[in-house]
Amino acid sequence: MTVPPNAPGDPDAQVFVISVAAQLAGMHAQTLRTYDRLGLVTPQRTTGGGRRYSPRDVALLREVQRLSQDEGVNLAGIKRIIELTNQVEALQARLTEVAQELANVHASYRRDLVPVQRNALVVWKPRHQR
Repeated sequence: MTVPPNAPGDPDAQVFVISVAAQLAGMHAQTLRTYDRLGLVTPQRTTGGGRRYSPRDVALLREVQRLSQDEGVNLAGIKRIIELTNQVEALQARLTEVAQELANVHASYRRDLVPVQRNALVVWKPRHQR
C-alpha cells in the first residue's frame, strides 16, 4: 500500500515546524538549526524559507541525540553513520529491484531450458561428424 505524500501516516510528510520538531525530539530549536547547517538532518523548506520536519526527520534527530549522548559519537562520526546507513538502504532497495527483474526474466524462460548451478559439472559430448 502506498501512502500519498503528506497524508497521515506518511513518514516523509513535512508537517512539523521547528519548535514542534525540537520538542518531539527533546532538543532545543537552535540544536536543530545547527544539525541542519552541518547536514545531519535536512528538513524541507517552505516557500518562505521555514523548516518543515517529517516524522522520519524527528526519528533521525532522536537517533543523532542517542548516538551523541549515549554512545559518545562526535557529530562528524554521526554524519558518516547517517551517510553509510542511507547508502545501505539505497543498495538494499536496488538489490530488491534487481531480484524482481531477475525473477521476471526467469519466469519468461522457455520450459525446456534448465538453470545450471555454478558448481555443477556439465558433461558435453560432441556429436561425431561423418
